[in-house]
Amino acid sequence: MEIYERLGVRTYINAKGTITDYGGSLMDEDVLRVMEEASHNFIDIRELHKKAGEYIARILGVEACAIVSGASAGLAVSAAAAMAGKNVAHILQLPDTSGMKNEALILKCHRTEYDQSVRLAGARMIEVGSATHCCIEQLEDAVTEKTAMMIYSAESEKLRGSLPFRSIVSVMEKYGIPVIVDAAAELPPVDNITRYLDMGASLVVFSGGKEIRGPQASGLVVGKRELIEACDLNQCPFHSIGRSMKVDKETICGLVRAVELFAGKDYDKELSRWKAISTEIAEALAGPYVHTRVGYPQMPGTEPRIIARAYLSFAGFEGAEIQKRLYDEGLIVGADESEIIINPQCLACGEDKKVIEMVSKLTEELYHEQNCRKA
Repeated sequence: MEIYERLGVRTYINAKGTITDYGGSLMDEDVLRVMEEASHNFIDIRELHKKAGEYIARILGVEACAIVSGASAGLAVSAAAAMAGKNVAHILQLPDTSGMKNEALILKCHRTEYDQSVRLAGARMIEVGSATHCCIEQLEDAVTEKTAMMIYSAESEKLRGSLPFRSIVSVMEKYGIPVIVDAAAELPPVDNITRYLDMGASLVVFSGGKEIRGPQASGLVVGKRELIEACDLNQCPFHSIGRSMKVDKETICGLVRAVELFAGKDYDKELSRWKAISTEIAEALAGPYVHTRVGYPQMPGTEPRIIARAYLSFAGFEGAEIQKRLYDEGLIVGADESEIIINPQCLACGEDKKVIEMVSKLTEELYHEQNCRKA
């Protein structure tokens, strides 16, 4: 931690998850070793992109793969590929989409802050349906001669205003329109890598710095070979909309090793371990002032949903207040209106005990303060 001390930057225990704001995830020592090894030689970055993408595609069992500088970059590059394809003149023209198909259909309830990545490439977002309702006829009516792509947010899949993915694909296939899925944090389960592709998605975007546990500034676009080749032409090192989204040789090699490790993990065992940690935390912190439970997130935007969390509510206090007090003490947790949420996904060995100690200490302080005020 010497570098953080020199910079005056605090470090935290992360009991919230693979959140970009807090550094994503921690890399395995073997990933760091490969990155250091990669730093000792010069290579042709185009060749490295191509060969590493082909290698990862074989490991994951997909047709093709492009390595990008994060999931947001993946959305931008995918959108560029859908509009400009491999046409060099069009690639150099973006984000000016004059003379190109430039409309990106999206269900209204699937709109997120990450839409900006699609708009960055020059696409115009076309909302379909309302926040709480959409029918397939509305999607059909939204298709025009300018439609270049359909954007689908995996985290919004279960919202009331959504449509079944297969139904969306059947409409888009009819018009030859690619479907691009934002699945940045949808791992685990591992089979999400191929789930959307098996249902007809053209491209699926994943973060490399979340559960894959590669470098934070890395990501994967997997899918149809023709579009993946267009993705690579629309990103660095080529002069394109993605030129500023550079992925260095160390990051590419680190991501390759991270994917190897990810593909070899026993996630049944890992999910059981996470549930056991959440149960241990919930049982240890239950008391007269604290109600605890173990459960799974229901709110969209909280991924991965299959990881069990510990939920704690404190009598007389809102979740956000407890969250802030713990943050001030060096512990990051999630929160909703009434509870704090402890996700074991990023806890290092032994940190579950520290979480229990820190929350127990705060509990004593809170109710001591409360009793003093009453007295």
